Amino acid sequence: MAEVLFYHLTESRLEEALPDLLERSLARGWRVVVQCVSEERRDALDHHLWTFRDDSFLPHGTDGQAAPEHQPILITTSADEAANKPDVRFMVEGATPGDLSAYVRAIYMFDGHDSEQTDHARSRWRTEQAAGHQLTYWQQSEDRKWVKKR
Repeated sequence: MAEVLFYHLTESRLEEALPDLLERSLARGWRVVVQCVSEERRDALDHHLWTFRDDSFLPHGTDGQAAPEHQPILITTSADEAANKPDVRFMVEGATPGDLSAYVRAIYMFDGHDSEQTDHARSRWRTEQAAGHQLTYWQQSEDRKWVKKR
């Protein structure tokens, strides 16, 4: 079973929080897939990860580009995409994955100011709990640090 984490964004946007978590995953030697709900969102994240900080970038590609199997981070809209043999799967803004049992870790990131995303996260919590995964809930504090709540 996978370790499933829920990250409740309350103080920052996805674009501000996601790169740090991706860097941490790569530092552990993990390969990552990021699942988005639309091609537009996938493409926006693709662009953002090249430019999010002046002194760094995150090596990545999208499922719409050549050789996705070689990407340390693969951004996709597919619920089952795993061409890069990822250890970790991120689901952002309401993306619904396929089976998570093959992953070391699965991470739902959702905007606490968006009721649809919050409702979706609650639903996924129940689904993942019923599947027997180990669940953890994290929420941002006012200083944008992650605080384990459950």
